[in-house]
Formats: sequence, C-alpha cells, structure tokens
Amino acid sequence: MTQTALWGDKVALHYRLFSDDGAEAINTFDDEEPVTLTLGNGEIEPNMESCLIDLEVGRRYTFKLEAEQAFGPHDPEQVMELPLDAFPDEEFETGSLIEFTLPEGDTLPGQIISKTKTHATVDFNHPLSGCTVNFEVKIIEILES
Repeated sequence: MTQTALWGDKVALHYRLFSDDGAEAINTFDDEEPVTLTLGNGEIEPNMESCLIDLEVGRRYTFKLEAEQAFGPHDPEQVMELPLDAFPDEEFETGSLIEFTLPEGDTLPGQIISKTKTHATVDFNHPLSGCTVNFEVKIIEILES
C-alpha cells in the first residue's frame, strides 16, 4: 500500500528550491541526512508545505510557485547601505552572503550587492524573492502519523 503525507505527519524529505533561470537557493538531495519536519507546524513557507499534502512516499515531484506564493515580491526597502564597521571581522566580496546578528539575538542573512571603501549595500530579501520558484521534493518516509 502506498503511503501519502497528511497534515500532522512528521516526514523525512529532500528538497531543492531554484528559480526558472537555474539559480539555486537550497538543495538537500546531495546530503546524506534528509530534512525532517511536521506538516502543519509552519516550518516551511505555507504554500510549499501545502504542496506536500497527499504526496506519495518515494516519488519525486516538482511544483512551480509564483513569487507571491513563495517568498513574495522583491522589497526595495530591504536593500540597505551599511557602514563597513557594522560587519563581522571577516573579509567579504560582492555576492557574499553574510549573517547579521540582530539586537534580540536572532540572525538575518543578507547578500552583499556592492561595496565601497566605507560602505556596503546589502539585500536582506530572500534570494528567490520576486522570482517564480521551483520546489522539487521527495518524501523519503513518514516517521510519525
């Protein structure tokens, strides 16, 4: 009998997120250990989570989500110019992804889009914001029902 994923199931899966032009944000298919999550707990974007419902274990699927269904439109207000002394002590280049620690202790990744001698312009949008997102997924097993 074929198992399918349902709300409340804890599942082990591999997934890949990429834009139509091939820019990849994440790919766990090459990892030995699959990702585990409980469906309905909001551990991934809600529209992506909904795609997992009723999928058969062991089959690979690809879903196409418009920007509004995935990470939303690119927000120009999330692009900021910061003085270089606001950065960790590490060296970085244009295109680097840097993790910033917020005052509350949370972290926020930002991509360096330009750099001068005194400032850097950082894009805090998700790398796939504003893009159609391809969500490729394979549920390896259902761990709990």
